[in-house]
Amino acid sequence: MEGLSELGINGASLLAQLVNFGILLVLLYLIAYKPILRIIDQRSEKVKESLAQTEDVKLQAEQAEQEIKGKLEQVSKQSQEVIDRAAKTGEEIRQRAMEEAKEEAKALVTRARVEIKRESDEVIEQLRREYADLTILAAEKIIDKSLDKNAHKDLIDKVMDESAGFSNS
Repeated sequence: MEGLSELGINGASLLAQLVNFGILLVLLYLIAYKPILRIIDQRSEKVKESLAQTEDVKLQAEQAEQEIKGKLEQVSKQSQEVIDRAAKTGEEIRQRAMEEAKEEAKALVTRARVEIKRESDEVIEQLRREYADLTILAAEKIIDKSLDKNAHKDLIDKVMDESAGFSNS
């Protein structure tokens, strides 16, 4: 130990310091180290739990996102179907309206033709009557005597009908 004394180290003092240091270590181990380890372990558990919860939340968020995407796709499909149905219905209504307009136009043309035919028949009949009256009047002037108007009118109508039959065939 003489070598230590030359360095300025006292052996008894060194031994006392080593014993004190050992006691201090034991006390620190019992008083501070175990509680500190327990606190560190607790914090480590809390961190692990937080990480686990974070993973759970992350998984739940991903699932929710997938559900939302699925619902959005479903809503998109449904809205597209509604749009397609509306377009189809609109086209059907337009087609029906065009068909109804065509039918109405045909009906108007048919009614106009019937009306024109009726009016032309009336005009022809009126011309026949006037022609018959003129013929009778001309015959009276030629013969210079009065003829039975009704009898001659019937005769002229008969001749007109026969001549109309020849002209139509």
